[in-house]
Amino acid sequence: MTPPANALAASISATAASSDFLDPAAANLPKPTSHLISARTVWISDIHLGFRDSKVEYLLDFLNHIHCDTLYLVGDIVDLWSLKRRFCWPQKHYQVMLKFHELAAKGVRVVYVPGNHDEPIRHFSGQLFGPIEIAEEHEYVTADGKRLLIMHGDAMDAYINHSWLKQVIGDHGYELLLFINRWSNRLRKWMGKPYFSLAGLIKSNIKGAKAAIETYEREAIAEAKRRGYDGVVCGHIHYPALREEGGLRYANCGDWIENCTALVEDHQGCMRLLHHSDKIRWQELQVAEA
Repeated sequence: MTPPANALAASISATAASSDFLDPAAANLPKPTSHLISARTVWISDIHLGFRDSKVEYLLDFLNHIHCDTLYLVGDIVDLWSLKRRFCWPQKHYQVMLKFHELAAKGVRVVYVPGNHDEPIRHFSGQLFGPIEIAEEHEYVTADGKRLLIMHGDAMDAYINHSWLKQVIGDHGYELLLFINRWSNRLRKWMGKPYFSLAGLIKSNIKGAKAAIETYEREAIAEAKRRGYDGVVCGHIHYPALREEGGLRYANCGDWIENCTALVEDHQGCMRLLHHSDKIRWQELQVAEA
């Protein structure tokens, strides 16, 4: 899902003048290259290997410094749509795939839940790709006993109203946004400033995009509830979130195009959202008051 192009110009100018997307308290945290992140389970989604804006450098750094029992790949790991339009497969994209295989070969349970951009892989659900399990959906039980539905989330698009014209305009607007994001972060890096998600901030401020995100989140939670789960872990919309309301948990992995995020559960059942780029930030589970 993409923000409409006609809302980009005003939002971009406002964003350029805004402060860093990272929490100020976290701005001085070092990049965790010397620290091992120990976890029970890790979820990542929307890497879009084969797409030029995939932040594989940050992802490889993250994967090299985690130790977990289970790793979920929650869809759009490979971007077959982008590869069909234009072949792009740098060495580091290949290294990410090798890293998944390496982790699985070393005993990490790796479960691949395909999304809409890697949909053909769904035909192999229930099978193994080397040591990696493939499943269209999956059930996960947290350390504290919560049953969570693991799905990519593209099925929720049926609840979001988009005309064909708006979809086309949105795609072009999103490409423009990523182009600006790419070059603005090159400039920020040259100036010694941390990575910052321009797209994420704009999504939060465009009325149509915000409404679509809220609808998606509401329907994902409703789907989990209808099927008797205590919550859902998904991706798809490139908008990381972690909250609990009315006893139901909504956890979105985010992406590695804009936000560079992963969901991490420790061995006590505490789930947190990790923002991992050239700086790091942990986000705690937000529990809404009854």
